[in-house]
Amino acid sequence: MNCRPRIRASLLASCLVLTVSSACGGGEAPHSAAVGGSPAAVVVAISDADRAAAKQTFETVCFTCHGVSGKGDGPGSAGLDPKPRDLSDKTWQASIGDEHLRNVITMGGAAVGKSPAMPPQPQLKGNPKQLEALIQHVRGLAR
Repeated sequence: MNCRPRIRASLLASCLVLTVSSACGGGEAPHSAAVGGSPAAVVVAISDADRAAAKQTFETVCFTCHGVSGKGDGPGSAGLDPKPRDLSDKTWQASIGDEHLRNVITMGGAAVGKSPAMPPQPQLKGNPKQLEALIQHVRGLAR
């Protein structure tokens, strides 16, 4: 079985997506993020509006447990056991992929074998740009 035609097709599809996404733009400078864990992952353009919406989601939903800086010290964390994940931990950040974050955010902790206290945010499945911007925000907490 020769896999080269499939690999070639995947690479061509990726190039096409990159070309289209870079050609389509409004007044804002888009930022790219890969969606999916494969080499042929789809790239979405993330606008400043997507980043602002993601930041607002973090500051109104996620911060309750994770805290503004992501250290797991939000106002709702006091009564939780286990304590919320310290999203600013560089070692933890390096140990997980974006697909894991995507699943935890959209399906909740229980769906991925983590704390059921982590609620799902299924509305973000329908908004991949905001979801990817939220993942970038979480990644930025480790800096």
